[in-house]
Amino acid sequence: MLDNVRSAQNVGSVFRTCEGAGVEKIYLGGYTPTPKDRFGRVRNDVAKTALGAETILPWQLLEKEQEVLTCLRKYKLSQYKIIAIEQTNDSIPFCSANIPQKAVYVFGNEIEGVSKNILNMVDEVIEIPMLGQKESLNVSVTVGIILFRC
Repeated sequence: MLDNVRSAQNVGSVFRTCEGAGVEKIYLGGYTPTPKDRFGRVRNDVAKTALGAETILPWQLLEKEQEVLTCLRKYKLSQYKIIAIEQTNDSIPFCSANIPQKAVYVFGNEIEGVSKNILNMVDEVIEIPMLGQKESLNVSVTVGIILFRC
């Protein structure tokens, strides 16, 4: 799930990575760009980096935060673990996390991160420890690291 990710190129890259990692579905929350515009036309800015993955991988737009929260609750009821990738006081390094097969990952906005309301309902918060001066990685890079971790 992408929570208010701004960049269409990042969204396209996430589609390509998720398709390669075997993700079942992508949820696009808030104002996250979708592969098609509101008129149903292909968005070239997403398609350019998705390279066709946007036509293979199912996706759904959840424009309102309440829709996102409802979606996550449904997954919780189906025994999925909801995991936010975010830096908080309680987050644990992703290498230490015990991730089950049934998991929903939530990746946040490039500046603000995952919304507080979503963070309040997740089962776990994990992070990629940063060793340099920068606080975070590009969201599409983060998705790749998390989905392809060994």
